[in-house]
Amino acid sequence: MEERKKLCLVSHCILNCNSKVEGSCKRKGPLKEVLYPLIEKDYGIIQLPCPEIDYGLRRWGHVREQFDNPFYREHCKRVLKPIMMQVMEYHNNNYTVNYVIGINGSPSCGVEFSYSSEKWGGELSKRDHLESLKEGLHYKMFPGIFMEVLIALLHEYNIRTKFLGITESKLDEYDFMTLF
Repeated sequence: MEERKKLCLVSHCILNCNSKVEGSCKRKGPLKEVLYPLIEKDYGIIQLPCPEIDYGLRRWGHVREQFDNPFYREHCKRVLKPIMMQVMEYHNNNYTVNYVIGINGSPSCGVEFSYSSEKWGGELSKRDHLESLKEGLHYKMFPGIFMEVLIALLHEYNIRTKFLGITESKLDEYDFMTLF
């Protein structure tokens, strides 16, 4: 039997850091440290849509709680539907989705953890001290909302895969060539 071909789903900003909240990424373009090993190991790469880009490039940063609502979850399902159709077509034609790679810390695409705060929300101009928002900011050991929706859809379609969360500020600590 022919060996199954390899695919990897990657968060949008791995191929295009420009989609991130302004100032949250110190580089432009792709995360080459992640992509080059995938290419070298003959993975097909599918870029996931950025669920936050619909709010524009000049959007504020968000936390998990702001996206944890039925409207955003439905938005995630809607933008993932064409990807899931592609994944099913590949799956039915001798491909395996070996990895989904997300960005740890992201309230949408975090895998191992996402930014969280019960204090975020409401009108910023009404706050006397914006610095107080940082006091409640922490990591929650849950995936981001987009990843939660993706996990559920993959389960629904009976697609098994590994999830890898990368922390962008620690890219030099990963050995991607042996990881994939």
